[in-house]
Amino acid sequence: PSVSLARQRFSHECEAAINEQINAEYCVSYAYHAMYAYFDRDNIALKGLAKFFKESSEEEREHAEKLMKYQNIRGGRVPLLPLKEPKSEFDHVEKGDALYAMEVALCLEKLINAKLLEVHSVADRNNDPQMQDFIESEFLGEQVEAIKKISDYVTQLRMVGKGHGVWHFNQKLLPPEGEGGDGVF
Repeated sequence: PSVSLARQRFSHECEAAINEQINAEYCVSYAYHAMYAYFDRDNIALKGLAKFFKESSEEEREHAEKLMKYQNIRGGRVPLLPLKEPKSEFDHVEKGDALYAMEVALCLEKLINAKLLEVHSVADRNNDPQMQDFIESEFLGEQVEAIKKISDYVTQLRMVGKGHGVWHFNQKLLPPEGEGGDGVF
């Protein structure tokens, strides 16, 4: 029972790369969850940003779970590693909290993309086209789209500055009235 019967042409380097990516996805999910908690506080009360970061956290966790399932399909093992404690305060004197948090999110998405490209490279080095295909079809396109979306948000937040512009940006992230929003500002 200690050796997987499903394992075939799955190198230990590929297994380790997948495990490292699982940890990275969970760390980013944890960071986004901290952003959600920050923007959901009563003294911040930017529910649109809270919603965006909560959904981002859930998406990264889904990515980790997808990688775990893949690891199991290939006959690997998933040792869950410790998570780094995320930043929990996002106030920034010059930028404001919304812009600062969105810039952090952009850095996180670029980090995840770079790590996915490294996983792809490990699969290439180990002549594992199935793993390359999995990374390409399940993650890379979505990462490029996420980077573009958050880049747009950073640009918009830079234009509106702090104050009322952030509130207006926040409102655009909320669902329209009658579509699950609480209607409370």
